[in-house]
Parts: sequence; structure tokens; C-alpha cells
Amino acid sequence: MNFIPRGMATGIGSLPFKDTETALKLIKENMPQAPHWPQLPQLGSDEGFVHQFLDPLVRMGLLEKRGDRVVFPVDAPDWPDRLTEFYTVFMDAESGDPEALATFAFPAASATGFYAFLENLRQNGTGPARYLKGHMTGPLTVGFQLKDERGRLAYYQDQQRDLLVKTLAMHASWQISELGKFGLPVIIFMDEPAVRVYGSSSYITVTREMVLADLNTIFAAIHTAGGIAGVHSCDAIDWSVLYESDLEIVNLDIYQYGESLLPYVKEMKPYLERGGVMAWGIVPTFDKAFEEDAESLLQRLEELWAELSKRGVDREMMLRQSLITPACGTGLLEPALAKRIYRLTREVSEKVKALCP
Repeated sequence: MNFIPRGMATGIGSLPFKDTETALKLIKENMPQAPHWPQLPQLGSDEGFVHQFLDPLVRMGLLEKRGDRVVFPVDAPDWPDRLTEFYTVFMDAESGDPEALATFAFPAASATGFYAFLENLRQNGTGPARYLKGHMTGPLTVGFQLKDERGRLAYYQDQQRDLLVKTLAMHASWQISELGKFGLPVIIFMDEPAVRVYGSSSYITVTREMVLADLNTIFAAIHTAGGIAGVHSCDAIDWSVLYESDLEIVNLDIYQYGESLLPYVKEMKPYLERGGVMAWGIVPTFDKAFEEDAESLLQRLEELWAELSKRGVDREMMLRQSLITPACGTGLLEPALAKRIYRLTREVSEKVKALCP
């Protein structure tokens, strides 16, 4: 890996605004080197994960709304034909057919912030940006929210899980192809809090091999498209799974779950040594942000870094291979709080940059 961000700031994705101008201005002011497109859930249900990331499955009849549920209609008489259509388009897209790849695009009505971000870049250029950041949902997170018509969780059904993984992989490729037109490297964060199910007694049939295979399939698509892969998880999980996977960036809520890294120091060290980046989500995404300042948040980071250093993790390596982010997305917060969080992220980033070797 040769991604060395040295304390650069970026965001997770969502913001609580209904107008793109306010969102883009906040991002540009506080994350100028690695701006991200704004996901805007306040605009309504069309901005949800099904419409944004799984639209090809809806259009090909592989996902249907039945009552108040969205399900895989595997009982449909022409289900095999629908599958054939999907896999034909997928293979064309994977082989580089731009028209097939466009099948996996965001619908215009479901990603207002993405298309506004592109238009802003076209009109104003990339400015001080060194990277452009996109984001997407993860296969476990959607696989444990969607079911088939009999109520079975999609992630436990091999065929449905495969459809989700392949759809998300090609969506990531398409997103990179669009952002990459501006001549900068593209970072894609996968929002995957459901990694926490691995190791839970309630999900004993979810194996490490399943999780790694699914994540790595999407990371491979990101890398093939020329992107940098990261995962955001706002929970305490078994971090060794991510350290072992084929990604460049691990992002977590350091403010609440920083100590969850300590049991996995043995796995963190080789991850960093091969060039892995830690994206420290140190700015809390709740009202505590009004009680903190950049200095108090840096002190929290310093305490965690000191503990990791005691256990053999090289401090200079951590500093060089660090991003600074909010702890989570801000899409459901009050606008004033989101603005405070973004400003604090920039201020902490500036302090970390000053420490970097």
C-alpha cells in the first residue's frame, strides 16, 4: 500500500440537510483534501439503501415490495429467468462493458448528493483535494435486513447473498468510475456495522470464511477499478477480521469503542506494517460534541495511542497512517450538531497533521 494520509480529515457520508449546497459547503470547508459526496436521508425513503445501492435487483424483479416489506420473490414462476438476466448483465459489467456497468448506477432520484457532488466538481474543479471519497452499504448489513418471501434472512441463503455481493461489487466499480473521471484517487468506505454478528452466539452459522469471502469480493472490485477500500463500523467488533481482509482502511467510533482495539493488537501490527490505515473516528456524533474541543479529543487519541504503543504498535506509523473522521454519519442529527462535528473533525485533523513525522 502507498496510501499515507498523515492525519487527513474525511467524513463517513450522511448529513442532515435537505439542500445539497449547504452539505457541499460544509464538506469543502472542513474536509478539503478528501471530500466526500453527501448522503441526505432527510430527503426521504428514496435515499435509503434499497433504492441507492440495490436498484438493479429491483428493476430486474429480484427484489419486490410486498405490503410493507421488500423481499426476494424466489417463489415467482419466472425467477430463473430473472436470475439469468442479472448474471448476464453482471458478467458484462465485470468484463468492462460500460453500458452494463451503468446498470449498477445510482438512480438520479435516490442519490441527490452524489450527483450534486459531481456537478460541483465539474463546475469548480477539485481544488485542494487529493482524494475523492465515496461510500456504500455492506453485504452483511443489507443481508440481515432483507428476507425472502418466506421470511428467511437473505444472508443465510447462498443465492440471495451472492446477488447482494455481486450487486454491491459492481456498484462500487461504477462509483469509482464516475468519481475517477476527475483525475484523483478514489476512496470507498463500506458501511458495515453488521460485521459484529461474527462471533455472536446468536449468529453461530456466520463463519469467518463467509464474512471474509464476501468483503474481499467487493474489495477486489474496488481495487480492480483503481480504488482504495475501507470499512466503517460504529460498534465494537472482532477487528482481526478486517485486519485480515484485503482492505486499506479500518474506520471505527474511537470515542466510544477505542478500547475495543486493544485485544487485537497482535493482528493490528502486521496490518499497519503492510501499509494499512486507521481512520480514527474520534469526534462523537451525539450531544457530547458540544462539550468537547479539539484539544480534549486529541488527548483521548493520545491516551489510546500511548496504550497501543505500550503493546508494541509503532506510534510514528500510527500517525503517518491515520485519517481523522467523525465517529459515525450525521444524517439523523440536528444541523447545528452536524456542523459542530465537522468543524471539530477539521480541528483535530490539523493537530494530528502537526504531530506527523
